[in-house]
Order: sequence, then C-alpha cells, then structure tokens
Amino acid sequence: MGVEVNAMYPRIRELREDRDWTQKYVSSYLNCSQQVYSNYELGQRDVPTAVLIALSVLYNTSVDYLLGLTKKRIAYPRD
Repeated sequence: MGVEVNAMYPRIRELREDRDWTQKYVSSYLNCSQQVYSNYELGQRDVPTAVLIALSVLYNTSVDYLLGLTKKRIAYPRD
C-alpha cells in the first residue's frame, strides 16, 4: 500500500512546533480543550473531518499531507 497509517499524528505536532505554537494556541483555534488536542497529536483520539479541514487551513497545507498521503506540504488552490 505504501501509506503510513499513523503519519498524521506526528505531522500535526511537527507543523505546530515548526511555528513555535503551543497546544493551547491550536486548541483555541479549533475551539477544543488543550487535552483533546493533545490526544489528537498522540493518536489517542480520532481527528474529525472538520478538524482536519481546519488544521489544513491553519497550516496552509492539504488534508492529504496531514493524513500522510503525500510528502508535499503545499496546499491545493482554494477557490
């Protein structure tokens, strides 16, 4: 298959840390608690579709990148 199933969890952490943002900052953007967001990064909680979309907008990347389907961080054009 060639796709790492759990690639998303370290990717969302890496994107956050690359910007020197705290979990509290991102959780505030997502309108969830810091603990819920921490569970997303740790893979202890499934990330809902709406949250994936919000993270892709926040980080200006594609959902495919977040899910580990591509190694390219660039976002698709948004119409």
